Formats: sequence, C-alpha cells, structure tokens
Amino acid sequence: MFKFQLFRASLSSTNKLCCVPLQCLSLIAISRPSVFRAKSQMGFHTTPSLASKYLFRQLFEKESCTYTYLLADVSHPEKPALLIDPVDKTADRDLSLIQELGLKLVYAMNTHVHADHVTGTGLIKNKAPGVKSIISRASNAKADLLVEPGDKISVGDLYLEVRPTPGHTSGCITYVTGDGPNQPQPRMAFTGDALLIRGCGRTDFQGGNSSLLYKLVHSQIFTIPQETLVYPAHDYKGFTVSTVGEEMQCNPRLTKDEETFKIIMENLKLAYPKMMDVAVPANLVCGLQELKADEVA
Repeated sequence: MFKFQLFRASLSSTNKLCCVPLQCLSLIAISRPSVFRAKSQMGFHTTPSLASKYLFRQLFEKESCTYTYLLADVSHPEKPALLIDPVDKTADRDLSLIQELGLKLVYAMNTHVHADHVTGTGLIKNKAPGVKSIISRASNAKADLLVEPGDKISVGDLYLEVRPTPGHTSGCITYVTGDGPNQPQPRMAFTGDALLIRGCGRTDFQGGNSSLLYKLVHSQIFTIPQETLVYPAHDYKGFTVSTVGEEMQCNPRLTKDEETFKIIMENLKLAYPKMMDVAVPANLVCGLQELKADEVA
C-alpha cells in the first residue's frame, strides 16, 4: 500500500532570470526526456521534464479565472496525485481526468482561503473517499492536514515545500517542487494569489498586509532559482506561466521599493469581490456548504 506522507523540515533560502497565450484547458505532461519549449510574445519557457516519471496538468475555471494544478508520480505503482486549488464548479471535470489517467488522488490542497470562488476540496473528498484536504494552519480554516512553513508534502517521489507568503490573506502559502536530481526541473512554484504574472493579490481584506506581502514574496519566492516556473492561482490577461527571474525583472508592482509598493496597493480601488460573502465562509470549512446539525446555530 502507498503511504501518505507529510514531512516537517526547515527551509533554507537558496540562489536567486519572460508568458503564454491562455487556453481554457492547458495540458502539459512532464513525460519526455526532452524539454518542451513554449513560445510566447514575451519569450520562452521550459516545461519541467523528467523521463516519463511525473505528470503535470494546468486546468482552468473560466468564471473566476482560476487555475487548478494536477501533479502525479506516474512511475509509482499506484500513480499517486495531488490537486492544487480545485474549484467546486470543475470538481467533476478534475475527478474524471484523474480517473481517465489512471491516477490515485491523495491530496486536494489550497494555497489560501479564496474569496472569488468556492474550493472543490469538500466535494472531491465526498466523491473520492480517502482524499485528504490541505491548507495552512495560519488560515484558520478546516482541513485534514494543516501545514506550516517548512513542511514537505509527498506523493511518490515528488514532493512540495511549503513556504509562507501571507499578505494577500493572513494564511497564504506557496508550494514549491523539490530540489534534486529526481525532482522536476526547472522547479515549479504554485504561488496562489501572493505572486501573479505581472501582479500580486490585493491586500485590503482577509487580514491582508501589503508590507508583509512584499517582504515574503522577496524572501520566499525571489530567493529560489530564477528559472523556477511560476504558476499562479489566477490570470486575467491571457497568460499561463512566468518565471521567478522574469517577475523579479518585469513585475510592475514588486520591482518597486517597499514604500512605493505600499502606495500602489493602497490606491488600487478594487471592487468588493462579488463571491466573497459566499466563498469565504464556505472555504473556511473545506468548501462544504452543508454543516453538521450541531454546527448550525
């Protein structure tokens, strides 16, 4: 039997260089020894590859412009897999794909408590018994596993490091694929709303803090290798992927000094999220709309 593993370990910052047309369903497999290069109007990106060992899919939910990410170790006998930031409206699609690919879903994970959509983790747990939900302990949300900075989440030989990146919300985390000869290269960073392509998440609700966001993006994301691929939770302009180095050079907000960044964030004048009053309460309980009778006041 495959053992579900979550490790706690200390992180050390290491090392420190442009996006691709949006498709409603972007399918990319880490399945060939050669590296696939995707050309965009801004430059080239390499898709991680490791000789048919791992599988990667980038999926899109069009109403909230949310990306869901599927990763699996297909070299393992049970083909264990995980989902990052699933959406309730596309949970059936995700589960159908997982079944078609012959994968065993182990974890359904969130980068933070989303305000623009209801997470699919609760629905997925109900429809796929044995799947465990994951979110950060700092989010104050319910999940089977509450992770902390330095934790490692493992499926087969693939593992993700948990890095703290609050500021958009108080509980935001970034999942970064491991460093080593048997891990996807380049590495991948699933940044949620902390770091977007040419932007970042707003900081005016849910315990947001622009100064904290600035510091932690710079210390937790901009310190990993520059070729690391950046996969955000959303994109609204038609991009699918960036790199750490590209955002360090080109991000119009985070390339500024901290005080200028704070002024930019204070003057965004964004509308109140239309789903916030529904999504946040639901996402605090794993996206489940129906609570147990003893939880209803």
